[in-house]
Amino acid sequence: MAQPTTRRKVAGSALTTPNFMLLFAAMLVAAAGNTALHSVMPAIGRAMEIDDLYVAIAFTSSAVLWVMLAPYWARMSDRYGRKALTLLGIGGFIVSMTLCGLVLTLGLAGTVSGTLTIILFAFGRAFYGALGSATPSATQAYLASKTRRTARVSALSALSSSFGLGTIVGPALAPLFVLPFIGLPGPLFAFALIAIGVFVAILVWLPNDQRPRHGQRRGYGAAMSYPSIASSPTGASVVASTSPRSARLKWNDRRIRNWIIAGVISGHAQAAVLTCLGFFIVDRLGLAPRDSVQSISIVMMAGAAATLAAQWGLIPKLGLSPRALILWGSAIAAAGTVATMFATDLYGLVLGFGLASLGFGFTRPGFTGGASLAVPLAEQGGVAGVITAANGIAYVAAPTVGMALYAFDPHWPFALSAALLVALVMWGQGALKATGSSVQV
Repeated sequence: MAQPTTRRKVAGSALTTPNFMLLFAAMLVAAAGNTALHSVMPAIGRAMEIDDLYVAIAFTSSAVLWVMLAPYWARMSDRYGRKALTLLGIGGFIVSMTLCGLVLTLGLAGTVSGTLTIILFAFGRAFYGALGSATPSATQAYLASKTRRTARVSALSALSSSFGLGTIVGPALAPLFVLPFIGLPGPLFAFALIAIGVFVAILVWLPNDQRPRHGQRRGYGAAMSYPSIASSPTGASVVASTSPRSARLKWNDRRIRNWIIAGVISGHAQAAVLTCLGFFIVDRLGLAPRDSVQSISIVMMAGAAATLAAQWGLIPKLGLSPRALILWGSAIAAAGTVATMFATDLYGLVLGFGLASLGFGFTRPGFTGGASLAVPLAEQGGVAGVITAANGIAYVAAPTVGMALYAFDPHWPFALSAALLVALVMWGQGALKATGSSVQV
């Protein structure tokens, strides 16, 4: 079939604009679909009377598989080609969303029990963690291989922004897909259909990337952190894709250890808050499950917009150092978390979570930039892998711990997260060294 007629190239790249948009769409549909899923799952869990903790645990298998297999798929993209691995990841997303949608439909209809529903849902999510993790590395490596080094950072940053955009698009569209004849699982089927369209477009129009010749090694991007509610890319993949290969760097290397600790602490605080947020909104506003999707989506969109405002607007203008980003970001996130905890209406929840997300929008580039600046160019690939692991590990344990605390008292996850952030500010003043450089996002 013929290629699109326009041949306009991306600046500094051999890639045409339509082909770039295909890579962008592959990332966007996954981010939007996942945030849409997170916006309806609290309502579905409550409608089926499934314990909130089990809903959180159902996502854990996906996060574990994502962290374990993303580096493997990155290596396989060197062997089998980036287009093939991009299609594999989108295919995993389609299968996962379709299976999860069918399982949840049967559960809501009473065809299967709540226990069996959540087990089958976890199985469906595992497809995304295992296969969907191929897409980020493959798309970034495809772009990197066709872009000059001088233009690669800006090109990869533009591609990675699809995740941030997706965290706004997903919650915005989710309520529209809760249709009468499908109900709450509607967004899952809708985004599976959209992803099928993206899959076909990439299959037909994206050129096959040339495999490296025997003995030639080509770089690939580090895996992005596990895509979660209102979270954005960390830049680790950009660092890895623009740097030469290096020996694996350990997290406890004295040069980066404190930066990684700061990232793990702030990441766990954020993951706990994000997991409990939807359930907290339902309980605080006293909403019926079907009526809660819109309110959850509004709050999540506010958080995503605040994160993007921090990373696309404030950080470049303020020119803060990594140390300042972590200290100020943690303090702002702690204040926002406390404000969310005490909010009594939708307006208060939007303001509180928006403020918390603004702070978290500072901390992630802060610890990523601090760790990157602490090592020379030859070790950038190694530090990117450590950064990726630090981001992903938070979504393995923190969601389950957060929901376990929520079962005792809905305020506890927010209070503990705020306490962790305050402790990070106090510890970071002495433990984090000033680098003298600002973070470029």
